[in-house]
Amino acid sequence: MAAMRNSGIPPNTSEIIIERLRVLGDPSVLPQMARFGIATQTALGLKIPTLRAFAREIGNNHDLAVSLWQSGIHEARILASMLEDPADVTPAQADAWARDFVSWDLCDQCCLNLFRKLPFSRELVTRWHTAQHPFTKRAAFALMAVLAVHDKKAADTTFIAWLPLIERAADDPDNAVKKGVSWALRQIGKRSRSLHPEAVATATRIAGRDTPSARWISADVLRELRSPAVRKRLARD
Repeated sequence: MAAMRNSGIPPNTSEIIIERLRVLGDPSVLPQMARFGIATQTALGLKIPTLRAFAREIGNNHDLAVSLWQSGIHEARILASMLEDPADVTPAQADAWARDFVSWDLCDQCCLNLFRKLPFSRELVTRWHTAQHPFTKRAAFALMAVLAVHDKKAADTTFIAWLPLIERAADDPDNAVKKGVSWALRQIGKRSRSLHPEAVATATRIAGRDTPSARWISADVLRELRSPAVRKRLARD
């Protein structure tokens, strides 16, 4: 299949791609996906490396990404996040996709593949961190985590400003949100020597909160940030 880059899509292209995804899918892996907390009602059973190879073959195309997203198929939506051109995404589209999240892996893949590349990615963190929909709320913290890893030019002050948002969300009982908050704080703490003590201090304060979620987040974060491996790596930076 020739690469298509924002040139519009021929009729039925998304249907052809979805049919190919169905052929590549392996329904036998769906129970395992479900055990990991992934919603499988519309899933086909494809692995991420397979979708990435498919995305490289197709190339970026906004119209195709939107069409695949509208199909509602789990892997088609993950593929859409790989095909979408960040230059064509509006805040309204990002909000709409985030409202459609039904699974943590779709949330995280969209943040990793697409949302972190948007010029307004930090605005999404601000908008989503208090969302009622748990997977939209998780997306705010997943974005913090992936930006901490991939946004090499961001100043430490960007991440320090997000620490109060992390503290505020630490009591959320939803499992997806809880794990997203931990992920964000761990990645911020591993980003630099100057951010490490800030993240440790935040996790220590969270430990004093009287909720199971806060205690779990604190233990999870401190276990990693105080590990010899993390200390050794930061000492080299």
